Amino acid sequence: MKKIGKNVGLILIGTFIYSFAVNSLLMSNHLGEGGVTGLMTILYYWLNISPALTNIVCNGILLFIGWKMLDKRTIAYTIVAVVGISVFLKLTAAWSLELNEPIVGALIGGMLMGIALGFIMYGEGTIAGSTILAKITTRYLGVKTGSAMLFFDLIVAVPSFLLIGIENMLLTIIELYVSAAVLNQLLAIFGKRKALTIISKKHELIAKKIADITQKGVTLIPGQGVVSGDPQMMIYCICEQKQLVQLMAAIRTVDEHAFVVMEEVHSVYGKDSLRIL
Repeated sequence: MKKIGKNVGLILIGTFIYSFAVNSLLMSNHLGEGGVTGLMTILYYWLNISPALTNIVCNGILLFIGWKMLDKRTIAYTIVAVVGISVFLKLTAAWSLELNEPIVGALIGGMLMGIALGFIMYGEGTIAGSTILAKITTRYLGVKTGSAMLFFDLIVAVPSFLLIGIENMLLTIIELYVSAAVLNQLLAIFGKRKALTIISKKHELIAKKIADITQKGVTLIPGQGVVSGDPQMMIYCICEQKQLVQLMAAIRTVDEHAFVVMEEVHSVYGKDSLRIL
């Protein structure tokens, strides 16, 4: 329950930042976007259709498509994100920052969009639209999430020049690139893991302590010392960055002479973890 509350909180923070960026920086300066958000801006500029309404309808259709392809927990969090965006789009509709230099809106808007998406995805959700397609692409093809989103977003952004003009379309592409770059960096930070390889004669006790702390699987690998010729058992595990200090302290309390090798891991796929960036 605590984790659910944390994820919902992260998603709501992200949806507020996202809606603020759309209303105050993108639409106020007649810029476009990609994916469903791009379609949302186009329909607003062209037919004055409420962005909140377009968001709910279009993303509802995409959620139906992604229902069997994504796990149900991601779908549930995505519903929270889609509803949150529609609500915040309504609440921030009157917020406007008309800038003398639209490129400032593109750069800051792209940065905020990337940060917003980082919060939402760290909360295990998506904003539907191109993020559902990006999640599917990431899962099955291993393409970075931000890069996959940029590809799908450009499909909508490039034709938008018919309504917003060539210059604003090019600024929109800059905004999308900044958003994708920021998102990739944030997901790389959020997804960081440590791989630990530990050699100790007290391997069983250490392995149990690691499993208790990480609540994830720990592997024992048989080996043999080349110089001594003695059999050795190696412990291999993946842990989160924030667990590292606690794990090292636990290892030292069991065996202060344990040999520990730490490696940085950016992508983890398996039963207990799923983070492909």
